[in-house]
Amino acid sequence: MQNEKAKHHAQPPRQSRFCYFLARIVTGFVARFIFKRRFIRNELRGKRGPIVVIANHQAAYDFVNLFGATSRRMHFVISESFYNTLPIKKFLSRLGVIAKQQFQTTIKDIHLMKSVTAAGGILVIYPAGLMCEDGLSTPIPAATYQFLQWLGVPVYMARTSGTYFAMPKWADGLRSGRTYMDIFRLFSAEELREATLDEIKERTDAAMLFDAYREQEELLVEYKNGGNIEGLENVLYVCPHCRSEHTVRVRDGNIIYCEHCGYAEESDKYGFLHKISECGEEIRYVSDWSRMIYDMVRKEAVEGHLDELYTDAEIQMIDGRCCKFVPVGHARVGVDREHFHIDGVLRGEDFSLSVSTANFASLPFSPGRYFEIQHGADIFRCLPTSSDTVMKLANLVKVFYELRAEAPVGE
Repeated sequence: MQNEKAKHHAQPPRQSRFCYFLARIVTGFVARFIFKRRFIRNELRGKRGPIVVIANHQAAYDFVNLFGATSRRMHFVISESFYNTLPIKKFLSRLGVIAKQQFQTTIKDIHLMKSVTAAGGILVIYPAGLMCEDGLSTPIPAATYQFLQWLGVPVYMARTSGTYFAMPKWADGLRSGRTYMDIFRLFSAEELREATLDEIKERTDAAMLFDAYREQEELLVEYKNGGNIEGLENVLYVCPHCRSEHTVRVRDGNIIYCEHCGYAEESDKYGFLHKISECGEEIRYVSDWSRMIYDMVRKEAVEGHLDELYTDAEIQMIDGRCCKFVPVGHARVGVDREHFHIDGVLRGEDFSLSVSTANFASLPFSPGRYFEIQHGADIFRCLPTSSDTVMKLANLVKVFYELRAEAPVGE
């Protein structure tokens, strides 16, 4: 009985007014001079009482544009990996952030998030969990819609545009340029209570899902060094003309081409592609090229030609003393339709682990560098000996999740 009382009287993470004030100054500077944020609407300003803010996720520092949207202090839900590898971990804790594993939510996580709204505060979540690698929104876990209804408080949408181009996942560094933030009420508490889960999903998806390249077609914002696409070959690893895998390269900073057939496109200052080879059809949007690759992987999986994918990898885990990932061994790592698998030698001992993929709409990864497998409190960062496999494995995880969601109940 006492445990039940404790659950219902959980306290939200404490926040330091001074630390929050400092964070507001820093994020305000970045939002103004790097992201050059402009509000389209800001219906959050001046609102009182408990609120949930859901936000789309185009880039790692999307929270910067949202931080100063209201004079009230907010509690941001962030990834455990991000939290534990920053040298400012203690400072973040004083901001009242809630760190949790991506695509895994414990009872403790749920009660912490509920405690924020129960105390009349503002909770900020990024349902997709991952920033996009190709300008397309990443999958939204199915449990999101039920969670919003369970919280039962007004929901506001914070929709950002442009940060994908200002901070592409496949590139290093920031590219200053105009970004936009549109904050509006998505549901009142009454609407949430009366809506079905399908209705909540339909309205939420309509607000959350995006294609950054089609948005850019309307906005036409120039970003510093925006034509440079070095690193994009790790995302667009299949040639759209000859369908060869891992033959795509980038030269001269802005030309992406296939070593096998010679297909080539050039990026302009807005990030759009233009065909410069004699062969093949033009694909203007990176998002369309990436979607073509995803559809290829899905087709292989549906037809039973791609049921698993494995690679040899160095394994790294977080060292809490230095707040960074450090090597702990090597393993054979992969995914099949039901599980992630890690089999090798970690910290000098034989190691074998299988983790269900059931709740993973995607998995954390950096194109051409690494992917992460999470199990409880442990995060295994896997650096494949062949970096070509990272993006294909990430696509396959998304495909398996999508196929499970489409399967009739009971299968």
